[in-house]
Amino acid sequence: MEIVVTVLYIFACVLLFALAILIHEFGHFIVARKLGLKVEAFSIGFGPILWKKTVNGVEYRISALPLGGYVLIPDIDPEGTKALEGKSADDRTDKIPAWKEIAVAFAGPLMNIVLAVVLAVGLSLVPSAKFGELLAEIGSVPDNGPAARAGMKTGDVVVSVGGHPVRTWSEMQTEVQISGGRETEFAVRRGETVETLKITPERSEVTGAWYIMALSMTNTTGAAAWMPARNPLRQLAWDAGSIFRVLKGLVTPKEAKATAGALGGPVMIAEGLYRQIRRDPWDGLGFLRFLNVNLAILNLLPIPVLDGGLILFSLFALVFRRRVPDFIVKHISMFFMVVLIGLMGLLILRDSWRSWKIHTYKPEAAGNAQPDADKGAESR
Repeated sequence: MEIVVTVLYIFACVLLFALAILIHEFGHFIVARKLGLKVEAFSIGFGPILWKKTVNGVEYRISALPLGGYVLIPDIDPEGTKALEGKSADDRTDKIPAWKEIAVAFAGPLMNIVLAVVLAVGLSLVPSAKFGELLAEIGSVPDNGPAARAGMKTGDVVVSVGGHPVRTWSEMQTEVQISGGRETEFAVRRGETVETLKITPERSEVTGAWYIMALSMTNTTGAAAWMPARNPLRQLAWDAGSIFRVLKGLVTPKEAKATAGALGGPVMIAEGLYRQIRRDPWDGLGFLRFLNVNLAILNLLPIPVLDGGLILFSLFALVFRRRVPDFIVKHISMFFMVVLIGLMGLLILRDSWRSWKIHTYKPEAAGNAQPDADKGAESR
């Protein structure tokens, strides 16, 4: 029976993840159709085609690699798929107005935001959905850990880490991971005074996460980190703030390496979605909301082969009244396509290795390491 339940939960994860992809591609698709552009294909997934059916001149596909999707529009290339196929922008039949390219490219991320708003509002109306923030207050400090050695005490309230203000436990966790094991200043409010402690996080050999070995207060709300408040705007603000903090870490020299090391790929996302759905279906939908906001923001980055890259090239055409030469677009897009595919492959391998280590972890053979990623919500 447990196997059947597990299969059903996995199926639910696949459907929810597919929904995030589907709504994004639908945005490109519907706006292109409304603007009178020809759409050749609509695919969920990349790579070899597993199933296809042509309806009203559009070939609908399900492809083998469920890492995204694409819409083939001969006049434009919102996903950079022509670069992947070795084609270039000069393959298109006509030069359409740049504003139409921008509208089609922006429609994908916009639909992810629309879905996120619907989920946020819907969750706010569910009485049984759990909301609440776990403040950055220390519940206890195990002996011999980095926090204990630095003098952290029960009842301390962490107000900043490495000079970055924090209010909640999840914000503190993020800063600990971005510290990357460097000696980091923790400003803690102790009674009426604020003291500064220098703590060097230690890394778990099992999960790869950084820990200071301090436990949170008991989470009486039972809410997941991405369920900060019933107010939909607070939910969406938390989602956007989280991804922007990571992006800032990636472009800050002293934080870039540690931030990149803490990133998760498709495997980690899938595992996170699975755990949350099993824990509480509403938490799973909250995670999906968080994922959609992340997808929207990441796709709007001005990187060729992402929607933001097409928007950047189109804005260039609008401002300077001339397009970036096709051969430049082709080679730049191909370069970034190879880089992104390579990074995705590395993330999948790293996450798979991490997952294998966690699931094969034996406490009696590993001393005091902390293998359970969920424990990090209380002890980093």
